[in-house]
Amino acid sequence: MNELLKYLGVIILLIGVAVLAVPFLSGTQSNTLLLVGLGLILGGFFAHIFINKRVQ
Repeated sequence: MNELLKYLGVIILLIGVAVLAVPFLSGTQSNTLLLVGLGLILGGFFAHIFINKRVQ
């Protein structure tokens, strides 16, 4: 279980990248999708740092 928890931040970050790819591929730029993607990327980045400090 710790192995999956160790990569949770990276998984969240990749989901954020996929959300940012949707407006790019569809040709529209919705501020809502861009903000959600940014939030997921930042959340995944900080989650990766904090989780890896606690799980060894």
